Order: sequence, then C-alpha cells, then structure tokens
Amino acid sequence: MKISLIISVYKKIRELELLLTALKAQSEKNFDVIIADDGSGAEMESFVKGFSDNCGYGISFVTQEDWGFRKNRILNEAVTLSKNNYLIFLDGDCIPHKNFIRAHFNNAAENTVLTGRRVHLSRKISDNLNPEYISSKEFSKLSRKAFLNSFKKEDPSTTAEEGFIIKSGFIRKLISGRNSHIVGCNFSLWKKMLLKINGFDENYVGAGIGEDTDIEYRLGLTGAKFKSVRNLAVVYHIYHSRTKESDTNYNYFHNNVKLGNQYFCVNGIVKKEKVK
Repeated sequence: MKISLIISVYKKIRELELLLTALKAQSEKNFDVIIADDGSGAEMESFVKGFSDNCGYGISFVTQEDWGFRKNRILNEAVTLSKNNYLIFLDGDCIPHKNFIRAHFNNAAENTVLTGRRVHLSRKISDNLNPEYISSKEFSKLSRKAFLNSFKKEDPSTTAEEGFIIKSGFIRKLISGRNSHIVGCNFSLWKKMLLKINGFDENYVGAGIGEDTDIEYRLGLTGAKFKSVRNLAVVYHIYHSRTKESDTNYNYFHNNVKLGNQYFCVNGIVKKEKVK
C-alpha cells in the first residue's frame, strides 16, 4: 500500500504553506503529494517548487489554465499522474493533524471509502496561524483552542468536536456511525475504485456536489462501502467566506440520478469519444 495525497488548490499560497508544513510532522511517512492546481498562475508553481526542495517528502505539481472553477478536471489529472495505489484527498485550505495520514492508512479496507470531517476555525485563529506555530508543540493544542473558542458569541470556531481524537471503537461507533458521507476535503480510497467509475465528472463546473456527493453516489452504485474516520483523521479548515455553490451542478446531479445505475461518467478520466 503506497499513498498519494492529492491536494486541490487555487491561489491560497499562505494556506498551502501551512498545510505542507504540517505534513513534515506526519507520523506516517509512506506518502507523496500531488498538488492539483486549478489555474493559480506562475506564483503558485514557483512556491511549490521552492518548498519541495527541502520538505522531506515528494511533491508533484499539475496545473491548468484558469478558465473558472474546474476542480474536477485537475483532480482527474492528478489521479492520472499518481503512481500509487491508494489516494487521500485534501483541500489546500485544510491543515492536517500529525496522525491524519496514519488514520487513513490504518483504516484502509478493500472496496471501502474512508470519510472524514473538519474543524472550522474562527477568522481570528485562522489569521494568527503561521508556519512557526504549525511546527511548534502549540499546534498539538489547536483542537482544544478551537473548542474553547467555539463558545464565543462572535467569531466562534464551529464543528470543534471534530478535532478530538477518539480511540475507543465503541464511542467512535456511536458518534461516527451517524454520518459516513464523503466531504471532498477529507476522504480516501483505492485508486482502482476511482478508475472504475472513471474518476471525477468534469461536467460539474463550479463549486458544489461534483467533488463529493456525485462521487459518493456513483461509488455506491458499484457496491463500495463507506467507513467514517471522524475523530481519527482530523483536519482544521482555515476560515474563508462561504463559497457559493452552483445550482447548475445540483440540477445536473439530480438528472443523473433519474437515469439510474450510471456509475461510469462519460466526461471523466476517459473521455466520451474513447468509451466503447
């Protein structure tokens, strides 16, 4: 089992630096990183190249022209680039706990998708983060800091309960069993499972549904299982204003559901004209 961590990014270099800094301290070292860039430009590519020189793990970079939100297309490029058989997906504005990759590694199972969640940090906590903090022992206290901050009336952290590591299988079953849906910023699966459904559907243009709900639906049609790694694979989401999701994507998804049993998308890794 060899792991590729695929990180989707768009123009948030500061946030990506925090994420990549956190990866230096991962307890599981058996991974490489593929940056899937949705057209950020030369500054992003230059930053990644400079960071990769001394980070201690392998980084590849794949990008495309900035023609609007085309996350699914660049994710497919990253999947194709990966030489490893297990893939973890993480957004570029999420900082992983030191045991994030190990949690996915230890819980991987045949024909199973692992689904995690995230802590939404407040604006103030997010603004005060820097690489030195991420590299220090203080970073290990971020879950507690977010939890205490969640009680504030103004600018609170939310979903702070997702930041606590719970090792008890019994307690996790009670908590995590409630929700095993895919969230695009924190999930993993075998590469062959993604290839079976032809990867991400590139007809989804704009935010929402295409990189998680659609993938979950089509994987489910193949008989895939879903297992929660909530309170094990912890990530911290850096604050930003809410992204407006595309109504067109919702309509497209529900039209696909009406067709029934169509798990292989026609505009994915393999293009329609190549499908026999």
